[in-house]
Parts: sequence; C-alpha cells; structure tokens
Amino acid sequence: MIQPQSGLAATARVLVTRPDDPRAAPLVEELSREYDERYGLNDGIPSSAELSRYPAERFTAEEGGTFLLLIDEDGTPVAGGAFMREDDSTVEVKRVWTHSGYRRQGLARRVMGELEAEAARRGVRTIVLTTGARQPEAVALYLSLGYSPLFDLDDDWERVSYLGFRKDL
Repeated sequence: MIQPQSGLAATARVLVTRPDDPRAAPLVEELSREYDERYGLNDGIPSSAELSRYPAERFTAEEGGTFLLLIDEDGTPVAGGAFMREDDSTVEVKRVWTHSGYRRQGLARRVMGELEAEAARRGVRTIVLTTGARQPEAVALYLSLGYSPLFDLDDDWERVSYLGFRKDL
C-alpha cells in the first residue's frame, strides 16, 4: 500500500461525494481548462469533453464507483479522484487531480491511496487507468505507486496517445 504522508497530504479530510457536487466544481473546472490547454481539440472537440463522457452516477457506490475530494482545514477542496467499476473485480481510476495552488505536496499520492484502499475494501483485485501523453507527472506518479505500464515506456508517447496502467491489489 501507499506510504503515509505528512503536511496537508496527511491532514486533509476525505469527502466522498459525486462529480456534480458543487464543492467539486472548482477542481473539475480547472481540470477541464488544463485538458484543453494541454491537448487542444480532438477531431474538432475540446479535450475537456472527456470529463462528461460518463454520467455522475458511474462514480457512486450504488454503481460500484466512488468520487472523493481532499478538503483542507478551511474547507477548500484541494485534490480529488474517482473510480468506476469495470467488472466485479476491476475498477478504472479517473479524474485524479490536484488544484494548481496545492501541487507538489503529495496530494495526488494521497488520493490514489484512498482510492486503492476503498477498492480493496470492496474486494476489487485490479485497478486500471489511463493518462495522456502530455502528463509526464502522472506517468511518474503511477510508476512510483507500482502501476505497470501497458505500453512500452521507450515508445513515443504521443504516438501511443492513451497511456494505460494496471495494478493488482
């Protein structure tokens, strides 16, 4: 499992909610802007359209998913992430994000730890996820957490496009 953190990564409160919770809006809006800045248009469609690809219900416990926020001592959402059920033993992690004003404090690592712990509590055996070729910080995080790349790390990531990872719990 993921090692304990210090500072805000250790003290932030976990709030399990939904992607359409108004408290999540600032994080989701910033993620949307960054997707569009990094990736631009994809076949004429803003890259941020990916964020509305799945209904909010996919990230609820009733549907086998979860959506969580890390909240600082002032009640500000500083990071978040989610997973949705793929099958009885597999979930896909989505939307792991740290607010730009709070990066480099271990918050994404904490989010991943919380998501992995929740998946394990539910009997999930495998976590899969994808990230984009223009997110090397995400690739480094997932590798450091023991995720196996489903692509050759030496390939041109732009050619690969969607960089898949897998971890058995």
